[in-house]
Amino acid sequence: MEDGLLTTVETPPATAPSRTVTPSVEPVGADRGGHTMAVVKAYVALTKPRIIELLLVTTIPVMFLALRHVPALWPVIAVTIGGYLSAGSANALNCYVDRDIDAEMRRTRRRPVPAASVTPRDALVFGLVLGVVSTLWLGFAVNWLSSGLALAANAFYVLVYTMLLKRRTPQNIVWGGAAGCFPALIGWTAATDRLAWAPVVLFMVVFLWTPPHFWALAIRYREDYAAANVPMLPVVAPARTVTKQIVWYSYATVACSLLLWPIGHTGLVYPIAAAVLGVVFLVEAHRLDLRARSGKDGAALLPMRLFHFSNMYLALLFVAAAVSPLVH
Repeated sequence: MEDGLLTTVETPPATAPSRTVTPSVEPVGADRGGHTMAVVKAYVALTKPRIIELLLVTTIPVMFLALRHVPALWPVIAVTIGGYLSAGSANALNCYVDRDIDAEMRRTRRRPVPAASVTPRDALVFGLVLGVVSTLWLGFAVNWLSSGLALAANAFYVLVYTMLLKRRTPQNIVWGGAAGCFPALIGWTAATDRLAWAPVVLFMVVFLWTPPHFWALAIRYREDYAAANVPMLPVVAPARTVTKQIVWYSYATVACSLLLWPIGHTGLVYPIAAAVLGVVFLVEAHRLDLRARSGKDGAALLPMRLFHFSNMYLALLFVAAAVSPLVH
């Protein structure tokens, strides 16, 4: 019995001829190559690429909206590289600070630091280096206004959300989520080198969208957050209270999204798309609330339906904002 598996060993017949078995040895180069790839994957995982994908979706389309035409390729590439490095820095530093929480949660215990793929010190150094490189890259390759906004987002996420709010208040994601709103401003300033009201509206859309998006996820992993002593709203409040808050924030998100039409002069494609997407978003929020009213709780609420649609909602909304002025 080994590792829970019943194994049997067959004894060869006495008459079997003796053979010399030569063990196979992997080439040293192959072993080193495999180790190098594992290290690279661990450091890439520190940057949380799947989260960064959504951040870039709220950056690049804003450049189209700001210019009202297709932007040149190099500025898009420069912003994409700088945005990834900046967000990757914030995420790596988050992994360093939250390494004790990540080790307690099933959803995060396989991250590189709790899994011992990367040491805490190396994660810290990696995050700081990425922060410096991203700031300089955006400053020289794009402009210093975009660079400063990216640095502010990085600092806000690490210092305000991760270190100050996350472990202290159920409103952590409401205010801390502002860090994820900066890409809308960065995309606009990267294209125009100035701020305007249209990106501020999009900033507020992401700000209001974040609580229902994240609370849906926190409902699903409530036991994880409770085990790690993180006071997410679903941990400290009844399901009915959480779903009511989700509904109200969803209405505020949809209402704010429609403000971009008159303020950003988008043309008709955007408000039509925003209205249709908004209706579906509100239907999903109300369905979640109805399940809570019926007495369901936890995974039985099917919160991931809203979580996954909220990702699609935000991505399609920003794509509509990019396409609408081109069509108009």
